[in-house]
Amino acid sequence: MESTKERQDRKPWTFLTNHARVLICIARDPDLRVRDVADHIGITERAAQLIITDLEEAGYLVRTRVGRRNTYTINGDRPFRHPAEADHDVQDLIEVFLGEGSFA
Repeated sequence: MESTKERQDRKPWTFLTNHARVLICIARDPDLRVRDVADHIGITERAAQLIITDLEEAGYLVRTRVGRRNTYTINGDRPFRHPAEADHDVQDLIEVFLGEGSFA
């Protein structure tokens, strides 16, 4: 019988997608550069940019140019995309990681 450690080594998976991780990372610091988001999550800068674009196109993020940098605003009242979780807003997810009342 294989040990729990052997099973974990063979099947690497996580509960959160990189889209969720990017959203939480930006919620923590809306002024982060794409490079910093990528570094925090452990993905490429290109992957982070594609995810941010996905989130913008779906209405979860709004990008605002401030000088030479971007700042992001999260639309917390957007529902989760999967029908099984669609009765929850992304604000609920962010508050799990940043604490209740973390959303203005």
